[in-house]
Amino acid sequence: MKRVTVLVVIAVVFILGFLGCNGYNGLVKQDEVVKKAWNNVQTEYQNRADLVNNLVNTVKGAANFEQSTLTAVVEARANATKINFTADQLTPENIEKFQQAQGQLSGALSRLLATVEAYPELKATEGFMKLQGQLESIENNIKNSRRTFNETIQGYNTMVRKFPMNIFSGMFGFHVKDGFKADEGAEKAPEVKF
Repeated sequence: MKRVTVLVVIAVVFILGFLGCNGYNGLVKQDEVVKKAWNNVQTEYQNRADLVNNLVNTVKGAANFEQSTLTAVVEARANATKINFTADQLTPENIEKFQQAQGQLSGALSRLLATVEAYPELKATEGFMKLQGQLESIENNIKNSRRTFNETIQGYNTMVRKFPMNIFSGMFGFHVKDGFKADEGAEKAPEVKF
């Protein structure tokens, strides 16, 4: 009887050890996938920030442009590039700060592109058209990177929360992470007036 009890205890310890090791390795792999997805998001935002200087300089050189619009874009870019953190620092507060800074840059760029409509000679220049096309492409890449990041976060969170990994994940220091959320008011359709 004693021997059977010892064998059962050893078997249970072995199974728990195997599940723990296997689960830990799976969590590490998912965590690395999240980090890679976050780095891809940051890369796309950096591409946009790098392009903004070229866009602003092209607009400056091609038109007698409203200085306040250009200043707003340059300041928004500076603020957006200041906020930089690693995937290990993914807290709801950090993601919100990051989104706010990037939202300010998006808004400033939108105002810049809307103001450009008043300058037909600028809109016709090849350099500006090329930069505008690159900016549209980068914005699509940002959207896709954010979507991939959220999908990665979902896979990671599912693994962290599933039984029996939810027991091991807390012990190993793996916690649920937040992804990107829609900007406030995004659920309302924009009003278009002609």
